[in-house]
Amino acid sequence: MNRRSLILMSICLGVRLASAAETTETNRLVLPDAAKSTAFLDDHQKLGPGDRVTYRVIEDQDDPRSLTITDSGDLDVPYLGLVRAAGKTSLQLAKEVKGLLEKQLYYQATVIIAIELVNKTRVTGKVYVTGQVRNRGGFEIPAGETLTVSKAILNAGGFSDFSDKKSVRLIRKTVDGRKTFVINVLEIWEKGSLDKDLVVQPDDLIVVPARLVNY
Repeated sequence: MNRRSLILMSICLGVRLASAAETTETNRLVLPDAAKSTAFLDDHQKLGPGDRVTYRVIEDQDDPRSLTITDSGDLDVPYLGLVRAAGKTSLQLAKEVKGLLEKQLYYQATVIIAIELVNKTRVTGKVYVTGQVRNRGGFEIPAGETLTVSKAILNAGGFSDFSDKKSVRLIRKTVDGRKTFVINVLEIWEKGSLDKDLVVQPDDLIVVPARLVNY
């Protein structure tokens, strides 16, 4: 074998070794980066029957699966079976499935669950509007729709003639007790201050007071 052939073989061997090292280093980086992605899962939108989600376990290196929440509110998770999904966010469900998988099947499971399609025919609850509006009562909150205080008032027929549009109260029950927010709806409508238009949650109560001086 001549000197030229030896040089070519050395070059080829060097390329292969470098490629293998690069592949090993890449594999080392995949899982830590994937684990960080769970921090970006939706922790606001509640899941419900008919919603379709994308499901994936990073460690399996399989393509994402499309799964639909059953009418009873359960998700048929591969290798686990039915897991309660209704009323939970994607992040909450992913954490629960992760715990179950690591308890039964996996040493480590990075679970990614993302909303693919929301079933807009269902409702997530009701918001109640009372006081100086034209139609008092409870109004459904459609799934996948962002319903704000001003929109809820419009659903109630709008303000009456003697309403105080600057002092609308949103009353909400929380684990820490009842919280009250005062909202200037007139400012939202006239100045476009959309950041002050709070998003309502199921069982919120909106109270529109009367003006102190009616004129």
